[in-house]
Amino acid sequence: MKIIDNINHILGEDLKTSLSQNDKLKIAASYFSIYAYAELKNELENIEELQFIFTTPTFVTDTVTEKLTKEKREFVIPRSDRENSLYGTEFEIHLKNKLTQKAIAKECADWIRRKAKFKSNTSHTPMQELISIKQKNNTITYFPIQGFNPAGLGYEKSDATSNFSTRFEGQFSQQYLQLFNQIWHDHEKIEDVTPQIIQHIASVYQENDPERIYFLMLYHIFKDFLTEINDDVMPNEKTGYQDTLIWKKLFNFQKDAAIGIINKLESYNGCILADSVGLGKTFTALAVIKYYELRNKSVLVLCPKKLADNWRTYNTNLVTNLFAQDRFNYDVFYHTDLSRQNGNSGGIDLSKVNWGNYDLLVIDESHNFRNRDTFKDRTTRYQILMDKILRQGVKTKVLMLSATPVNNRFNDLKNQLALAYEGNPEQLQQKLDTERSIDMIFSRAQASFNQWSKLPAEERTTETILNLLDFDFFKLLDSLTIARSRKHIQNFYDTHDIAKFPTRLKPLSYRCAISTENNIKLNDIYHSLSQISMSVYAPVSYIQPSRLSKYEEIFDTIVSNNTKFKQTDREKNLQSLMTINLLKRLESSVQAFRLTLKELEKSIENVLAKIADFEERKNTGEISIAPEMGYDQDENGELLYTEDLIGKTLKIHLGDMDILSWQNELTTDLFIIQDLLEKITPVTPQKDAKLQHLISHIKNKMEHPINLNNKKVIIFTAFSDTADYLYQNLAPLFLQHFNIHTAKITGSQNQSTIKTQMGGRACYDMQGLLTLFSPISKQKEQVFPDEKNEIDILIATDCISEGQNLQDCDYLINFDIHWNPVRIIQRFGRVDRIGSRNNVIQLVNYWPDISLDEYINLRERVENRMVIVDMAGTGDDNVLTTKANELAYRKAQLKQLQNEVLDLEDANTGVSITDLGLNDFRMDLIHYMEQNPELAHSPKGLHTVVPAQPDIGLHAGVIFTLKARHKEYQHNNPNRLYPYYIVYIQENGQVVFDYTKAKYLLDVARKSCRGQNKAIPEVYESFNRRTQDGRDMRQYSKLLDIVIDKIRQVKQEKDIDSLFSGLTTSALSQDISGLNDFELISFIVIEEQ
Repeated sequence: MKIIDNINHILGEDLKTSLSQNDKLKIAASYFSIYAYAELKNELENIEELQFIFTTPTFVTDTVTEKLTKEKREFVIPRSDRENSLYGTEFEIHLKNKLTQKAIAKECADWIRRKAKFKSNTSHTPMQELISIKQKNNTITYFPIQGFNPAGLGYEKSDATSNFSTRFEGQFSQQYLQLFNQIWHDHEKIEDVTPQIIQHIASVYQENDPERIYFLMLYHIFKDFLTEINDDVMPNEKTGYQDTLIWKKLFNFQKDAAIGIINKLESYNGCILADSVGLGKTFTALAVIKYYELRNKSVLVLCPKKLADNWRTYNTNLVTNLFAQDRFNYDVFYHTDLSRQNGNSGGIDLSKVNWGNYDLLVIDESHNFRNRDTFKDRTTRYQILMDKILRQGVKTKVLMLSATPVNNRFNDLKNQLALAYEGNPEQLQQKLDTERSIDMIFSRAQASFNQWSKLPAEERTTETILNLLDFDFFKLLDSLTIARSRKHIQNFYDTHDIAKFPTRLKPLSYRCAISTENNIKLNDIYHSLSQISMSVYAPVSYIQPSRLSKYEEIFDTIVSNNTKFKQTDREKNLQSLMTINLLKRLESSVQAFRLTLKELEKSIENVLAKIADFEERKNTGEISIAPEMGYDQDENGELLYTEDLIGKTLKIHLGDMDILSWQNELTTDLFIIQDLLEKITPVTPQKDAKLQHLISHIKNKMEHPINLNNKKVIIFTAFSDTADYLYQNLAPLFLQHFNIHTAKITGSQNQSTIKTQMGGRACYDMQGLLTLFSPISKQKEQVFPDEKNEIDILIATDCISEGQNLQDCDYLINFDIHWNPVRIIQRFGRVDRIGSRNNVIQLVNYWPDISLDEYINLRERVENRMVIVDMAGTGDDNVLTTKANELAYRKAQLKQLQNEVLDLEDANTGVSITDLGLNDFRMDLIHYMEQNPELAHSPKGLHTVVPAQPDIGLHAGVIFTLKARHKEYQHNNPNRLYPYYIVYIQENGQVVFDYTKAKYLLDVARKSCRGQNKAIPEVYESFNRRTQDGRDMRQYSKLLDIVIDKIRQVKQEKDIDSLFSGLTTSALSQDISGLNDFELISFIVIEEQ
């Protein structure tokens, strides 16, 4: 008898001396490891056979579990690590990290085929672990043992208090051998698992297809997500939602979004869908709505008035309803209906609406509810929405749709998300399990944004802001939002499924004079406009100081943070707004400018007449604050903060005013206005240089289409007056000379040269006109089978700049440049859409007839008037600096816009949240696991080889996926996937992307691996030759060492930064000592072809 303590005497070394030629080795143990085989390889090669019994059920079928799995959809997570211990336990991490398991597994599997048999205990009764060696003239037994792995053999440290074993020989050993043989032949208690062992070990050395390794990576990263998946938080297929017309109409990326939305609504009660322009958010939302309707839930859609017809198309029994068969039954109301106590909306009496009885609320253009300010004299729509719909009646889930959920502050996002948890952040925080409160998360995010916004324009990149944001913020964002860009869909979804986006031609930019006679200079007009004081909109400024106090009590309001907003400040804002409105109308068309000047002239003349009458009779005359000027609803509020002009008309007694001063200012303004009218009145349509250029340009497009036989053109303008002007001058001309029909849509008025045959009406409604303009995308053949005519020229305001698919058209003209580039992109999104039949599309922009620098400077001068008012109201001295930075940022965008079409995420002066979420990867994994549940049993440390793809930044190197073995909460950890780390390193040892770019690396892995369901011999053969079939992995081990050093280096840098952040520091958390702190999950080798 000999005591082996595995310190001074090692069990594995004693075994080596005991094993001899033709011995029979018998082992009963809980684990078998290929690394134990590697330690005893030479000795094991000489034995006659190995009989191995797993002492606990391993690689056996659990019939009860198998039956349950078939009856109920679930994603199988292995119940133990016994099977995976074949490839090494947690105590052999450094052996696995040497990357040699492929070569070891191949040799081990070959040896097993020749000399070993494995059986497993199926009785669930305990068995003792031992090793017996039957020799020709002797029997040797080691008892007890702790698994047949390097730790059990004494080669590696384990967490056991002791690892003593005793060596017996002779008769005492014979008794152990007899016990083993008795169990070996008991077929009721044990089952042969040799084929399963060989199959599992073979999975280590076989050539793995890239798709499998990609999903193995996802499986480990999102394993916790899979454990939470059940029918309570995922769509129930028994509802039949997949059989609906709307579901069948969706592309795969939209289906993924719809499933993700339902998961988030069920898990967190809310979700923001912020996919970029042109990706079909409306159809995705309709699929979600239909799912809840199939569950007998009531649904309300709240949308801007201009989009109501779009939503009502699908819930009414109209010929324009493509989904009539689905029988949508949701209600549609306007955002503004929330503030109304009575009246009708869409034929429904608002006083009788049970607002608290909706199970699902869908808010289109939810960014309109980003302002949570409170006022003493009125209740805002936000408060009404919260109190009337969300906090009353049944529990309401909230789906918000917006391409721009964040404007220039993260509070925009916070206020929208607050709708999902009824303004009580604790509801959400408990579900998210974040370290910080929701308020603190957004406060820190806003601080990071403020720091970012002060940077010069060239440094204000998405990467910069992402590096400043916290782990908790990304977790929050990922849990409650889905936001993908056009680039993401193009790069990371199968193009066969999603068809294609059309190719964008370089934008055409034109600058036209006001008159063909070239006798009016734009700068002269601008100079005259700058002299107009707009005093007609500032009566309070002329109240006698002795009478002012009584009006301040009536007019001044307390806004958020107890700040007083004076009526004089409000009037200064209004004066600036009206000047801006005139400038915009001048940029739009000479006709819109002329009409507005006449309205302003009329307003001033009316006020002057009242003053004259008051002075003559000394009557009790009163003057109204903020008389109407007639600017468009589309423009209302574009630069005016909150809802300053809402409320009853306020009156001022003329006797309380400094009439003489006001009268002088009004008279001066009137003189300038009349002078401007005199200059522009002679500019008839025939002398309108911009209009004539447009006509000529459209004619050229008709004669030389950019796509075969496509004559369609859409012309956008910000103003209905301009739209009327263009229709009056284009429609008869093109009908007479080209037999081409024209339509005009302005929201309040729709008109076309096609007269409907249905019911004798003079014109089709908006949806009808859009169907005739885009007959393929709107399925005209089904909707209007008897209508032979089509519309080829569409003139529209921004009432259709969102939520419409007009992809039959390939040519979009901005007759005026909106001051916000986002609007330009939203307009172009009507034709720049996925699945377009056009090969190319063209954007045409008409710019003011001055240089871009002059244009920006003009904007800056005008807008700074309002900014100075903001400074007075907020006490923020940095407003002008911030505004200057924003204008510099916009200037760069406008310059870009002259040469290329921007994407929405590139044009937003705030922060884009597109492409930050991980929902697509979760949906990928769910679909794959449904078909391949065995992935859960795959060994760690597997690899695949893919070809380099320089076009997506993938050059020869390795993408390693690692797991930190000692997980702890990381306060300032920039790694969104913690405890998992993904790092891409090139062959030359340069770390291209560290773990802080995890989302990008997942995207790259997806692009290079997904759909590649067979190993690629063109690249794996050269890899195998270079590594001698995995025996020589020194090059890749060295790269792995560099990766660990990089992780440690980045962590140390972040720790130091956190020390000086004034917030919780991560510098005191556990440090990274080296490779043994990580476990290799998988690696993707990128090989040059």
